Amino acid sequence: MRIKKNYPVSLTENLKKKLLYWSDQFEEVVWLDSNNNNNSQNYSNYKAVLAVEAFTTIKTDYYQAFDKLEEYQSITNDWLFGYLTYDLKNDVEPLTSNNFDSLYFPDMFFFQPKKIFLFTEAGVEIQYLNHVAEEIETDWNDILNQGLTPSKTKLKSTKKILSRTSKALYFKKLNKILEHIYRGDIYEANFCQEFYSENSKIDPLKAYIHLNKISEPPFATFLKSGYLYALSASPERYICKNQNTVISQPIKGTAKRHSDTIEDEKLKIKLERDQKERSENIMITDLVRNDLSKFADKGSVKVTELCQVYSFKQVHQMISTVTCQVDKSLTAVNVLKETFPMGSMTGAPKISAMTIIEELEDSKRGLYSGSVGYFTPEGDMDFNVIIRSILYNSQKNYISFSVGSAITAKSIPENEYQECLIKAKAMREALEN
Repeated sequence: MRIKKNYPVSLTENLKKKLLYWSDQFEEVVWLDSNNNNNSQNYSNYKAVLAVEAFTTIKTDYYQAFDKLEEYQSITNDWLFGYLTYDLKNDVEPLTSNNFDSLYFPDMFFFQPKKIFLFTEAGVEIQYLNHVAEEIETDWNDILNQGLTPSKTKLKSTKKILSRTSKALYFKKLNKILEHIYRGDIYEANFCQEFYSENSKIDPLKAYIHLNKISEPPFATFLKSGYLYALSASPERYICKNQNTVISQPIKGTAKRHSDTIEDEKLKIKLERDQKERSENIMITDLVRNDLSKFADKGSVKVTELCQVYSFKQVHQMISTVTCQVDKSLTAVNVLKETFPMGSMTGAPKISAMTIIEELEDSKRGLYSGSVGYFTPEGDMDFNVIIRSILYNSQKNYISFSVGSAITAKSIPENEYQECLIKAKAMREALEN
């Protein structure tokens, strides 16, 4: 049971910082921010959400993870916030994850927060569990009076950022993927590479605020689970369920921005007309259609938006939107299990692409290309795709960010490598100033 209280307030950048710095006292934190992007707001109920301090949790490896999550959700029947790593693919298909890992995120983690803040145009609705409800007013006043510096100042000392895969090795591996494509094993694969820094310390909140300011994406995320952090400037929604409607918004197709407005518009138009980028997007949109058709009401799967280009601060992105209607008996966890992992981060056909990815990538993906999001007490959900993200293990002093691109028969290795560098730019800037 939760006690609710509403306050009329405008969600300013200063208030966002105050909320984040106040939240730093807790072991479990999830902050989700749309940055007022209309694309997310079309299907989102909230401008931003903050959830802190676990009352109950679930943390597990991939084995029967979705079944365990289903049971946990049905028992709690409450708000749940957390993440799904890419490696939950091993729960839904006979696959493995044996690549190098220095981050050590558990495969799945969710918590039932004691304290939730839901921001809309009208203000904030605060929902606290009964046994902490008397803290609402005190906490809200503490937030409003919060200073704009973290309570625990952490040394920022990022060492040199290194690439796990050299450029020459990247080309060699990419050519192996092209061989698979030419043989007909797959027709698209999302191939990723890791950049990392060892023996490095950062202030996660400051790094997140910097990253978000650079990018202002529609699915920004700050996640803290003890000594593990995800700082995400994600532009992509994986999937959401709103009553009987399910929505997925895969991204495929990226172009850099230009400071000159005329040149920038030319880059946008070039992306809109680029046949390779459009074919990438259409392939994955078709894969998403097939995924949704597993559980959708007959004839209800629709592509409501195809290859629409949206402009963000760092890049132009090509986004499609696929929707369907589902029976009210279908649970949100079932929707996740039937569609995971998201096709935009695998390729197609999905299982063959994931097998080849595992063979050729040099790092375990973990939370990268997984998802962070929430379930509501009514059984709805909203989850992003963890891309354009910095992952940090403060116990190991290890920083990681990965980037990738979709490889098709028309891929030119140098162009794919440069696309990765474009995507890496914001994370590098946030870490290196």
